[in-house]
Amino acid sequence: MPTEINSSHSQWREEIAALPPWLKRSIGKASELSTVQKIIKQRQIHTICEEGRCPNRGECYSKKTATFLLMGQTCTRSCAFCQVDKGHAPMALDPEEPQKVAESVQLLGLRYVVLTSVARDDLSDGGASWFVKTMTAIRQINCETQIEVLTPDFWSGKGGDDSQQERVATVVDAKPVCYNHNIETVRRLQGPVRRGAKYDRSLNVLRWVKKLDANIPTKSGLMLGHGETEEEVIETMKDLRSVNCDRLTLGQYMRPSLEHLPVQKYWLPEEFDRLGEIARSLGFDRVNSGPLVRSSYHAGEEL
Repeated sequence: MPTEINSSHSQWREEIAALPPWLKRSIGKASELSTVQKIIKQRQIHTICEEGRCPNRGECYSKKTATFLLMGQTCTRSCAFCQVDKGHAPMALDPEEPQKVAESVQLLGLRYVVLTSVARDDLSDGGASWFVKTMTAIRQINCETQIEVLTPDFWSGKGGDDSQQERVATVVDAKPVCYNHNIETVRRLQGPVRRGAKYDRSLNVLRWVKKLDANIPTKSGLMLGHGETEEEVIETMKDLRSVNCDRLTLGQYMRPSLEHLPVQKYWLPEEFDRLGEIARSLGFDRVNSGPLVRSSYHAGEEL
């Protein structure tokens, strides 16, 4: 057994060492990181910046932007690429979480906030009303802070498409400045990469947002490196435009641990540049495409 552990650790060290140079960067100033970490830990809340070990968190914190992870840190789905913990027994909702998030936004002086969450298939509305409660709490004491949402698909298998659309409508009615839902990968790879999610189901989320309120910008993103082809990426971009998705992020998948899917390809920076240009030619009005781009990267800025 010790031999297997040592071998595994050695393999992991080799994999990290083999990262291409454009994927190695500083996480930012320690003072900026520690300030945010102290505030969120004191309140026992979570950010996807920390839970997902985002390489851009120091930069985003310095620009007064952060992404809060609502409803605990245990997801009821088991996507094979994601750093967030998985389990069928997620945490009970903390009734004070919306207020704690609002207070954190105030203390950090955040100008732009992204609210995301784990998938909570155990909740009757998938957590849609929790997004609204948190948005309301933030606005009560941070009236100038803009709020973007990055939601799960709100599918639980109960009530079918009608129930899913009602949950999306609950969040849309709260008027976020942008509604983001990530399709994550191309159609062919949805099964192995996004267990529990479906390609057309995600397209429907974005379609419904526009149907409910055409003035709310919609956004989606893909993580490249799972074995997709350029043609498949372009086809996915076309599918997103077919439901009037306005904004797009493209970034490199980086394996969080040996328990996650291995990287099939490290896309070159110039390949990301080319895909970004293609996306703009297809009609996306904001595109952020690069190896270290993540869903909320530069979210509050003109891209």
